[in-house]
Amino acid sequence: MEVVYIVCAVVGGVIALVLFAAWICFRLAFLAVRRAKSNAEEYSIPDGEIYEPFRETMVAWMKEVRAMPYEAMSVVSFDGLTLRGKYYEYAPGAPIELMFHGYRGSAERDLCGGVQRCFALKRNVLLVDQRSCGDSDGRVITFGIHERRDCLAWIECIRRRFGDDAKIILTGISMGAATVLMAAAEPLPEMVIGVLADCGYTSARDIIQKVIKQMKLPAGLLYPFVKCGAKLYGGFDLEETSPLQAMRTCRVPVLFIHGENDDFVPCEMSVRNYETCTTRKQLFTVPGAGHGLSYLLQPQMYLAVLKDFFG
Repeated sequence: MEVVYIVCAVVGGVIALVLFAAWICFRLAFLAVRRAKSNAEEYSIPDGEIYEPFRETMVAWMKEVRAMPYEAMSVVSFDGLTLRGKYYEYAPGAPIELMFHGYRGSAERDLCGGVQRCFALKRNVLLVDQRSCGDSDGRVITFGIHERRDCLAWIECIRRRFGDDAKIILTGISMGAATVLMAAAEPLPEMVIGVLADCGYTSARDIIQKVIKQMKLPAGLLYPFVKCGAKLYGGFDLEETSPLQAMRTCRVPVLFIHGENDDFVPCEMSVRNYETCTTRKQLFTVPGAGHGLSYLLQPQMYLAVLKDFFG
């Protein structure tokens, strides 16, 4: 009997260790930090030295957009979260870009310049705070798995607000790009005329393993704990789908954009998404551009490519 107790104790200890490791991984990767209330005097830009040369431009864009009129919009997600966004109208009846920001970001921070860019192309724009970010509810970030369903809810919101004749372009940057790419494999109404994916990754697994390796840690050993943490504590399957998988069944045109000097989401990931995509597509890479900086580095070329692709 003593042996049995020892074996049970060892097994119990191993299980406890696995659950603890999975919880730590969940907290680090998926649990959103508590957000402070917005400060009208603060202007947040992404972390990293590569963004500092563009700070003045980004802050100027934020100030300009904060002074513009907008319509507050919201939807309730499939799992009961209230998600919030801001609609800026260039002209009634103009195409609408539905825009999604990146990991642990916000619409204002990651999509600053988005309103100005859309207006330059004579488009309306709806900037969305993704679940667990900005002004939207939630505590768990799912790398686009649940967010793709949120995208469908926003499409339906636009349909109810503006009618079946509205034209929608799904736009995302980084994790937002992954969100719209995965949404593109879902049944979409004809009002969705295309997707713009800026610096999106191939799958949650690929980008998480890449970050683990960048931290000089064993990705093959740690990733199973990350996946386990997502399932046990976040309630979602990290490998339920992926942008790469979605591109095999996507039926709307997709424009892929990526900075060639992106050291966070490698440009090669957009190349793989592009090569897998089975519908009308285009890949535009920007030499010298870091993560999410393609428009800031080459604004006129960026606008020309968008105008040519979407018409």
